Amino acid sequence: MDLQTLLFTFFGGLGIFLYGIKSMGDGLQKVAGDGLRDLLDRFTTRPIFGVLTGIVVTVLIQSSSGTTVLTVGLVTAGFMTLRQAIGVIMGANIGTTVTAFIIGIDIGAYALPILALGAFLLFFFKNHKINNFGQVFFGFGALFFGLELMGDAMKPLRSAQGFIDMMVNLGETPILGVAAGALFTMIVQSSSASVALLQALYEQDVINLQTALPILFGDNIGTTITAVLAAIGASIAARRAAFTHVLFNLIGTILVLILIHPFTTLIEYFQASLGLNDKMTIAFAHGTFNVANTIIQFPFIAGLAWIVTKLVPGEDKRIEHKAVHLGEQFIRQSPSVALGQGKKEVLRMAELADQGIVEVGQYFKTQSKKNREVLPQIEDALNNLDKTITEYLIQVSYHPLTDSDMQTHNTLMNTVINLERIGDHMENIMELVDSQISSKVKFSESALKDLDDMFDLTVSTLRQAIKALETDDLEQAKMVLQKEIQIDQMERDLRHKHITRLNENKCTGTAGIVYVDIVSNLERIGDHAVNIADGVLGVRGEE
Repeated sequence: MDLQTLLFTFFGGLGIFLYGIKSMGDGLQKVAGDGLRDLLDRFTTRPIFGVLTGIVVTVLIQSSSGTTVLTVGLVTAGFMTLRQAIGVIMGANIGTTVTAFIIGIDIGAYALPILALGAFLLFFFKNHKINNFGQVFFGFGALFFGLELMGDAMKPLRSAQGFIDMMVNLGETPILGVAAGALFTMIVQSSSASVALLQALYEQDVINLQTALPILFGDNIGTTITAVLAAIGASIAARRAAFTHVLFNLIGTILVLILIHPFTTLIEYFQASLGLNDKMTIAFAHGTFNVANTIIQFPFIAGLAWIVTKLVPGEDKRIEHKAVHLGEQFIRQSPSVALGQGKKEVLRMAELADQGIVEVGQYFKTQSKKNREVLPQIEDALNNLDKTITEYLIQVSYHPLTDSDMQTHNTLMNTVINLERIGDHMENIMELVDSQISSKVKFSESALKDLDDMFDLTVSTLRQAIKALETDDLEQAKMVLQKEIQIDQMERDLRHKHITRLNENKCTGTAGIVYVDIVSNLERIGDHAVNIADGVLGVRGEE
């Protein structure tokens, strides 16, 4: 095989393998449903459950990097603490070894029939579930077909003296093997691909076990690059979660390098006593390393979190997404007490809505990434609290309520709806500012001043509505109605000024669209503040 054919076969096989991994993972995720994020959110309250959940999710999506990125996203959004994330990351490292075990089952000769079966299910059925299974089979077949091509391309390397000398050097200096494995995995961003390549090299007798193991350990370090890239520009908590992945694999690699000879002996024992083929031997080494690393470091999760907090300093401004005032015990105690707790949670939700409008106003003025990154967290928190509080209040309504309690219940339900809608308008404004930045739209000084004034009036109106709800103050509620009249008048005035600027060519059409849409969203926030005040007036007016 000439050099060109070797390179074409190898890189073509690698490309088919990577596509197979992605296709199989996407198909498995569709078969499993879209609840992977909910699975991570719900079943990670204890570290051991986090490990198990990390294993399950990684097996389903066939990517430890994917699981870690998903975890970083949940930490960024405030759904998961750093300690919970560490457990998931440990589980992800174990889950990713499943691919190596699958590859260890020598079914490469059936790769093309499996691929054909997948294509048949994909293209000859209109049922989405069958199509999803077709995607799984297609990816499964592509994985093995790509692996076969890579194996064929590497056979000539057994007699290439330069490659043999390089492998001997790597075997004599394990740290170089670790570096080589880490570098290759960083490039392809798939530890499964680099481990599969290692399995093929070992099967072809291109390298021995002493050389393969350090490269395998390096693969585990290299796979952390995806999470690190995902955490760039993210919150402090997300960067800490990504760094934990690096630290966890780095510590494990250092420990196993210290014990490299006993570890190699253990793998050789497995190979001989269990009659493992060459690919399965690497799979067992991969699995043994990650399981042992998790068992050793699991008791020190709190310590890992402490170290990462020191290494990545800064204030963690994580938004608390879950309810802090609600509980079934309050409903069992008394519906009135339960409504009191519900009101506390609604007021906390209102504070988040207020924070969101302030932050999006600052984002509009400064276009700062710091203001931008907190807005999706607030929107997620508002959506989650909307669902949680509504379900809680529905549970309260199943119990006998006095007329006064019923009025309070209705007001709280109405307020939750309006606060969630305020979150939607906050998100709309955020996207409009994103559009303004990407389109390089510039506003005139007068337009900026007018919008700044409208932001201030809207925030003031919302805060007064929240205060009226908190204190049941009729006067505060009536003042909200007066301010809403001012907001409506301001909207009309700003639209008129905008038309004037357009006629005088002081404003572009794109800038005008963004400007008018921001004004419209602020006016709608004022309407929702009035709805909250109306609820207070309705309750107090009938007492």
